[in-house]
Amino acid sequence: MLTPSLEDYLEEIYRFSLSLNTVRVTDISKRLKVALPSVTKALYKLRDQSYIKYERYGEIKLTDKGNEFGSYLVTRNQLLQEFLALICSKCNFAVEAEAMEHYLSAATIEAIKTLVEFIKSNPSWQQAFKDFMDLRG
Repeated sequence: MLTPSLEDYLEEIYRFSLSLNTVRVTDISKRLKVALPSVTKALYKLRDQSYIKYERYGEIKLTDKGNEFGSYLVTRNQLLQEFLALICSKCNFAVEAEAMEHYLSAATIEAIKTLVEFIKSNPSWQQAFKDFMDLRG
């Protein structure tokens, strides 16, 4: 099991891997706004748990396990942002989803996923909720 911090690292490595041929320590450092030694320490922990392949000063490559879990992490984040939008939350969706994602159980994430699917498949319900929210101010 990964800590919330290691999940953040893996999520960013996965995001970078979708668009870059080579993921670098400096890319991760800049994105997460952390020092290079902190990134390196996290990379060794992810490597030791078989999420990535990494040697000092080398390329960072996701393993199959890392790719699968990284995809889940990105999907979970997107789901929570979509949920916040659907419930008309007046917050920064990215920041709020980041705060929520590490502390919700898999069962709660699955329940939110089901609710989001229900709301999206029932536009009249979604409109009624928006109208209700507008009346409340």
